[in-house]
Amino acid sequence: MLTEQQILEIREELDSCARPLFLFDDDQDGICSFLLLYKYKKEGKSFIVKTAPKIDGKFIEKINNYQADKIFILDIAMVEQEFIDGVKAPVVWIDHHEPLKRSKVKYYNPRLNGKMVPTTYMCYQVAGDNLWIAMIGCVADWHIPDFAHEFKENYPDLLDKPYNVVGDIIYKTRLGELIRMFSFLLKGKTEDVNKSIKILTRIDNPYEILEPKTPEGRFLYKRCEKISKLFELMRKEVKDTLKKSNDRLAVFIYRDDKMSFTSELSNEMIYLYPEKVVLIAREKNDEMKCSLRSGKIELPALVHKAMAGLNGFGGGHEHACGINISKYNFEEFVERLRRMIGP
Repeated sequence: MLTEQQILEIREELDSCARPLFLFDDDQDGICSFLLLYKYKKEGKSFIVKTAPKIDGKFIEKINNYQADKIFILDIAMVEQEFIDGVKAPVVWIDHHEPLKRSKVKYYNPRLNGKMVPTTYMCYQVAGDNLWIAMIGCVADWHIPDFAHEFKENYPDLLDKPYNVVGDIIYKTRLGELIRMFSFLLKGKTEDVNKSIKILTRIDNPYEILEPKTPEGRFLYKRCEKISKLFELMRKEVKDTLKKSNDRLAVFIYRDDKMSFTSELSNEMIYLYPEKVVLIAREKNDEMKCSLRSGKIELPALVHKAMAGLNGFGGGHEHACGINISKYNFEEFVERLRRMIGP
C-alpha cells in the first residue's frame, strides 16, 4: 500500500496536469484503477493495453500523438525503458507486480516495501471516493481489502452471502455479478470496449448497471448479457473437461480470434478445483495466450524455469500468472511444467 507521502505525491501529479493519459491493463484491477483516478481528476483519456501486460517502443508514436502532459501507467507488469525514454511526457507508474528497475519514471509498487495489494487499492487511497469501484477491483484481483466492512455497511445487498475466501464473494454474491460484468465489458472489439469504458466514467453507483436504472446502465447490461452467453458455453465445456481429468496440471486449449476468456475461466476453475494447477490456453495466430492458476503452489519461479530457452514470456502473482508463448514451444512448456509440478 502507499504511504501518506506517496498518496500526496500522486495527488500532486494528478492536480498539476491538464491533459493526462491513463494506460491500464485489460482486467478489472486495471479498469477500476483508471476509473478511480479519472473520477478524481475529471479529465484525461483512457488507453487500454489489450495485447499483453507490456508497454514497449511500439506504443511511443501513438502515445505521443495524443500530446499528453502526463502519463499514468496502471497495473501493467512490464514497461520497457525505451518507452519511458521515447515519450514526451513525464511518466507515473503504479503497479503491484514483480518490481522492475527503471529510470526517469515515478514508480510506486507496494512490493518494494514488502506489501501486496492490487493497484486498485492504491488508486483508492489516492482518490478517496467511489468505494464500490474500489471493492470491485480489489476483490476481482483476489484480495479482500480492509475496507470490506465499510462496503458491507454501505451496500449490504451486494455482499449478501457469507464468505470464507475471495472466491465465495466472486461466485456467490451480487458483488460477484458486478465483477463479472466489469470483466465482460472489456471483451470484444476495441471500439465497443472503448465505448463501454467511456460510459463507465459516467456511472455513479452500481445499481445503474445491476438493475439497470439508467440508459447508460441498460446499454452496459445488455452488452454483458450477450457476452455472458458466449462465456457460459465455454465455461460448461471447460468444467466438464476438468472434472474428467486426473492430472494435477489440468490443461484446456481453445481457438478463438474474437474473444478471450482465459483469465475468467482459470480463476473459476481453480476455485472449483483448488487441488489442481489450471492452465487455460487460447491459440491465436502463432501464439498461445495462457492463464495459469494454482491453489497452493507458487508459480512465477516455475514459469521462468519452464520458459527457459523458449520463445515467449510470462509472470505475475504467486498463484496467478499470464503467459504468452509460441504455439510451437507450447507442448514443451507444458511438459516442463508437468514434471516440476508432479503427479
